[in-house]
Amino acid sequence: TDLRPLDILSEAVPAGGLAGSMRVFQVQGMRGLQLNASQPRALGFPASRLFIHCDRFPEEFSILVTLRVPSAPGKRNEYIFTLMAEESSGLLLGLRYGPRKLHFLFWSQEHNGVWQNRVTFPNVSLSDNQWHTLILAVSGHSFSLTVDCNIPKDIVVETPFPSSLSVKRASFYLGSRRRRKGVFTGLLRQLVLLPGADATSQICTTMNFKVETLSVPTVLQGLPEKPASNEVLKYPHETDTKVTLGSRPPCTKQEKAQFWFNASRRGLFLCNGSTWISMLEVKQRLDYVEEYQNLVTNSETMGVEVFTIPKVGLFAATANRYTLPGSAIYKWTDGKFVPYQNIPTYQAQSWKYFTIGKKIFLAVANFEQDDRGQELSVIYKWSRRKEKFLTYQRITTHSARDWEAFVIEGEAFLAVVNHREGNNHNIDSVIYRWNPRTGLFETNQTIPTSGAYDWEFFTIGPYSFLAVANTFNGTSTKIYSHIYIWLSGSFQLFQSILTIGAADWEVFRIGDRVFLAVANSHSYDSGMPAPSNFYAINSSIYELNITAQMFVKFQDLLTFSALDWEFFSVGDDSFLVVANSFDGFTFSVKSIIYRWQGYEGFVAVHHLPTVGCRDWEAFHTAEGSYLLYSSAKEPLSKVLKLKTT
Repeated sequence: TDLRPLDILSEAVPAGGLAGSMRVFQVQGMRGLQLNASQPRALGFPASRLFIHCDRFPEEFSILVTLRVPSAPGKRNEYIFTLMAEESSGLLLGLRYGPRKLHFLFWSQEHNGVWQNRVTFPNVSLSDNQWHTLILAVSGHSFSLTVDCNIPKDIVVETPFPSSLSVKRASFYLGSRRRRKGVFTGLLRQLVLLPGADATSQICTTMNFKVETLSVPTVLQGLPEKPASNEVLKYPHETDTKVTLGSRPPCTKQEKAQFWFNASRRGLFLCNGSTWISMLEVKQRLDYVEEYQNLVTNSETMGVEVFTIPKVGLFAATANRYTLPGSAIYKWTDGKFVPYQNIPTYQAQSWKYFTIGKKIFLAVANFEQDDRGQELSVIYKWSRRKEKFLTYQRITTHSARDWEAFVIEGEAFLAVVNHREGNNHNIDSVIYRWNPRTGLFETNQTIPTSGAYDWEFFTIGPYSFLAVANTFNGTSTKIYSHIYIWLSGSFQLFQSILTIGAADWEVFRIGDRVFLAVANSHSYDSGMPAPSNFYAINSSIYELNITAQMFVKFQDLLTFSALDWEFFSVGDDSFLVVANSFDGFTFSVKSIIYRWQGYEGFVAVHHLPTVGCRDWEAFHTAEGSYLLYSSAKEPLSKVLKLKTT
């Protein structure tokens, strides 16, 4: 069997130029073809141009598609491609998508009672204005779909793909079934048929799998062909580049690949879908840190969460110790945080801001029982009408320390860290899954933890991970914390790392390198002699070793009852700041900013006076970059401004 890729998309591109049937469009640094819906027949070609030596469609094959679908395609189905019989309106095979579904259609001569067979893959989200690569592998009764090199979706059906599907007097059609209804409205970059093989092993080999290709039309490669003298471009070429002026605009998936010009910093920035990346600017460097605002809080603050509500503003939520007046939400107004809303909490430990679609939520981890003797942590929902957070769902927890929100394969999850139940520290922490039908979080999985403090979710390529910081098992703080990997619909153990009273995990990236830092808080073992200092211990930074497929220790840093790490960047420089809370004698301990210095690792550059420091948050406004730290020992947190040169 000839296993060379058969490039359907290249075959459909007219040799003499695109004319009016299609045009090149560049989005997010990649080019695709936009099809003309008014000329569906012009987008076809005889199957005999691909099947030169044989007029039978392969029995086993894979189809590779790279496409970009608009975010609002409506409720209709759109065809990616079809193979049609010329003498009738019969569809021999085709690929189409609808709202959150992908359908593979084929005709089987052995089942004359059915005009076509349909294999449907549910929960396939393509309509998000992002590039996606799909690999459909077919073999007899088995059909497998891989989206962006994630875990394949496998389906076994009663009717097999035919072993002898004739393509005599048949034609391929791009983006339609030879009529205007159901024409593809997105961009196509790659459409390849690979006979007798599954393309997954050839594509899903690198981290940057979305740009991996088997075969791409020449018109989509390189730069647009430069016309000679007064000639026009051979291939029409457009791009959707926009440049925004003024103060820092939001950077979300909707603004991806858009530019922002910051006149005050004389810089041009590109949105990568979450943050603004510097393209051209006078590079800033951190010079020193100055005290900017004393933030008086309702009581001692165990944690702080900084977040932005689109079109509303920047906020900070403090998790405060006492029930009355509870915890507070502050809004950034005229360059300062000012009180905005109080929420009753019960020795709150932390807040977590997250969104599901257009819904905005804020979850609090309550450590103590409420007035009725119930241990409940609460999810609040933002009311656009009242412009405040209102109670949405109460969840039973056990001395909750932390919430973590994340999305896997289009589904939303919320994980809570249960610290202890009574005097028992070895209990289950719980992962909840969002049910779109009921609009509530429901228990999805429990994971055994030991006096846990923190969850940290992160992704590497197509894989999702969840790390737990285990602190105390009832007799010792020298215990294993665990990293879990998402496989087959649940988290499974990936790696265990020995930690010492772990209170926080922080994942961060520098270039192509992935790091994981743990904050070790105190050393205690009931069966061992007491150390000279329970709190002066090393916290560690681990780096992912791709070859070994595990995190290995990169660097130890001496810390003093460390409770939090926060990673941030200034210009081209990367930094870590640690929350040192207690040195064995006093809570007035200096927390330290470390700068990444390549071969040297992280080197201490700034020593910041703090009191019982519990949490750090880095944030940016149009006026500059800041650090906010919360104090667990006094009702005063501080905003520090990063002064740059």
